[in-house]
Amino acid sequence: MLLASLLLTPCRAVEEDEAAPRENYIKWLDFTVTARAMEDAARVDTETHGTDTPVNWITLLALLGTKYGGDFSKYKKADTEAFAERLKSGEAAEDITGNVKLYSYYAEAYGAVLGGMLGEYTKTETTPSGEVTLTDGYGVRAFSPFARGYYYSDFDDFGAARSFGYRRPHLGHDMMGSVGTPIVAVESGYVEALGWNMYGGWRCGIRSFDGKRYYYYAHLRRGHPYAEMYEGKTVMAGEVIGYLGMTGYSRREDVNNITTPHLHFGLEIIFDPSQKDGWNQIWIDMYELTKFLSTRRAATHYDELRGERVSEVYYTYHDIPD
Repeated sequence: MLLASLLLTPCRAVEEDEAAPRENYIKWLDFTVTARAMEDAARVDTETHGTDTPVNWITLLALLGTKYGGDFSKYKKADTEAFAERLKSGEAAEDITGNVKLYSYYAEAYGAVLGGMLGEYTKTETTPSGEVTLTDGYGVRAFSPFARGYYYSDFDDFGAARSFGYRRPHLGHDMMGSVGTPIVAVESGYVEALGWNMYGGWRCGIRSFDGKRYYYYAHLRRGHPYAEMYEGKTVMAGEVIGYLGMTGYSRREDVNNITTPHLHFGLEIIFDPSQKDGWNQIWIDMYELTKFLSTRRAATHYDELRGERVSEVYYTYHDIPD
């Protein structure tokens, strides 16, 4: 069973000072949480928010991960409900689980993957006429990378073989669609990478505010890949960042060498700064996560002055660090 070797090294909470060396951090993560489990846990979190006994969805998922040994093919909604009732009664997660060390691992691991996707937010909506409305809320505050109204198809292709440049596994999730489809930021964060990459073509890399998630959007449109992006820019969940294309697989810039228009959507999880561009990178299977986000599609509208589709709705988080 994979859990015997799961842990590479004992894990602990992420250090506040990321510059300090860490001896113990998570070096491997197999994210198998299903869309159904995420949906059920998020519902409990949202429904209990503001009550005397709020239930955090990461806590629920970590308890489930411990129970299933990380294998969510065993998932039952009744297990979520049973854990939720115990937490609402005042029991601590550490007292509920039979394995505190394993629970601590899953709490940190799932928190790193999903930590920014649910919380307090202000929803900003802008109509084509320029009218703006602001609404405060609490709940899931992340979006599918595909804007509302645009079709895509996908399947679980994580780990499939790729051969351009060198043989390697596919460390992302391909979502097939039409050239020019608006691609939006799944989560708010900072633009960390922008420009041409021989494998990903025109690509955009966005780091979450807590530094733990690096979203990679690749194969953007030839000629006009981006929507007013620049390195260092703060982007909000739901903001249009670029447009789907088929660029890449070329050392020359702005070349369409991808045969099928699609978005390569990847998510790297970072527990230690050495992992970002090092040999021990952690990329997770995004298939279930994109299913979870598939009903959360950001609206866009056509801007006559800019000649392109722009954001109509986005979320501003209430817990952005100073």
